[in-house]
Amino acid sequence: MQEILVLNGPNLGMLGAREPEVYGHATLDDLRELLEARKTAEQRVEVRQTDDEAELIGWIHEAFRRGCDVILNPAAFTHYSYGLRDAVAMLQGTSRLIEVHISNPHTREAFRHMSTISGVATGVIAGFGFQSYVLALSALTD
Repeated sequence: MQEILVLNGPNLGMLGAREPEVYGHATLDDLRELLEARKTAEQRVEVRQTDDEAELIGWIHEAFRRGCDVILNPAAFTHYSYGLRDAVAMLQGTSRLIEVHISNPHTREAFRHMSTISGVATGVIAGFGFQSYVLALSALTD
């Protein structure tokens, strides 16, 4: 059974209410349902969200220990969290991690153009709404 942790950073628990013109009207529960419907019979997908950087890093450590693949939307932590970057780097060679973004950071404010995560991620998918997660799930399908 392939285990995939779908980890979401700060403010993504407010999907559907927060900046719907950028992030759409769908909620985190809608994302859970979408990924549950799109996973294969051989995949177990667990969607989590936190506003706490330490908790997110702890989940990456858990993925390392368990050998899980990860779909990660680091949200604001994308742009400045070197602690998260260092945790993600541990996964290289043991698990795959795909960085995802609902919007395209490169079409937004300049501070969003830089990712501390991209350089240590297996791949990056951005700008396709929740389809970014579906594409990542597809990429992780063995």
